[in-house]
Amino acid sequence: MRKILLLLTLLSASGGLYAQQTFETNQNIYEESAGIVYDREVTADLKILQTDGFAIGVNIGKIKTYYLTRFLNFEIGELKHPKEYRQSFDFQRQSARVSRAFVFGKQNNLFVLRGGFGEKRYFSEKAKRRGVAVGLSYSGGATLGLLKPYYLELIRSSEPGQVDDFVIRSEKYSEQNANTFLEISRIYGSSGFAQGLGEIRAVPGLHAKFAVHFDWGAFDEFVKALEAGVQADFFMQTMPIMVDAPQVANSENKSLFLNLYINLQFGKRW
Repeated sequence: MRKILLLLTLLSASGGLYAQQTFETNQNIYEESAGIVYDREVTADLKILQTDGFAIGVNIGKIKTYYLTRFLNFEIGELKHPKEYRQSFDFQRQSARVSRAFVFGKQNNLFVLRGGFGEKRYFSEKAKRRGVAVGLSYSGGATLGLLKPYYLELIRSSEPGQVDDFVIRSEKYSEQNANTFLEISRIYGSSGFAQGLGEIRAVPGLHAKFAVHFDWGAFDEFVKALEAGVQADFFMQTMPIMVDAPQVANSENKSLFLNLYINLQFGKRW
């Protein structure tokens, strides 16, 4: 008899414990559960729209809570002068070189490498219900500007005094060739990208970014997000992208670059 009573007591206790683990069918388990599912994420950035330039990057994040992610950001891109305008001519001269589109008055490309630290904060609960989570993303850090000389294919006489015999030479801007470099009728086109790679010089700087962040499923394994924001790059000197000459209108160079951007973000959490 005692054995039967003991068995009934154990069954009753286990039944009560099981009842404590049962959820109502209309209960949102994500709402009531504590903790987070993922604690790390890696995402890729693609700035599909930037007012002056382009960039791609990667973010390595640590998910501290559902609302807060801290990340390291690494990015490579190019900054352009607002007055850059690509144009080309249909030359009738016979030449083995291809006439490429060029930017009149440009003397340097400005490429940038960025590295920084940032945070992403959500202030929306909707991602837990597989909706759109809205938040803010902000970051800042170091920038390394890389100035690469911009080469043009210039038409020159093969011999002094001859007007009917021409050669095409690849040249960068200098005080010595300024008149020819800025005479548009003497420009055959731009040189290839590799021209000038061995002459790159670095200029240090700083950057900061601030954006509104929209995440489709911030509680999901795969990241699908969009950002709209503003970015500032400041360099320790004026960056000579365009030639400072009367032939190039409104070509004032600067050390501070402000850009609006839209960024697509894809990645994975684990």
